[in-house]
Amino acid sequence: MSKRSFQRKAGGGKSSSMNPKNMLSQMQAMQQQMVEAQEALANETVTVTAGGGAITIVITGHQRVQSMTIDPDLLNPEDVDMLQDLLVASVNAAIEQSQALSAQRMEGITGGLGGLGGGLDSLLGGL
Repeated sequence: MSKRSFQRKAGGGKSSSMNPKNMLSQMQAMQQQMVEAQEALANETVTVTAGGGAITIVITGHQRVQSMTIDPDLLNPEDVDMLQDLLVASVNAAIEQSQALSAQRMEGITGGLGGLGGGLDSLLGGL
């Protein structure tokens, strides 16, 4: 067998993106961006209407209902079941839209890193 000579690239042959210090720095920057996005979501709202505008709900990006407006015409004691159904539907729709807003903001930061098999949560402290 003949011996082969191997030449090493400068820096140990690793690209700068594979440098552990660089990766840690990138992860810390991403973690900071996620913290800032979470704080911003507390101030972002989604407005949802149901029943043709009879009920309006405003909810934050943290899934906290800020306000609920009910058309007085719905306050008929004979239509309590309909009012309850509309309230449930509108609150659920508001939560879903708020969660979508939150996911959209986080995806913009992580850039599709969800393929790490859940490892991203442990790396980022479970934000």
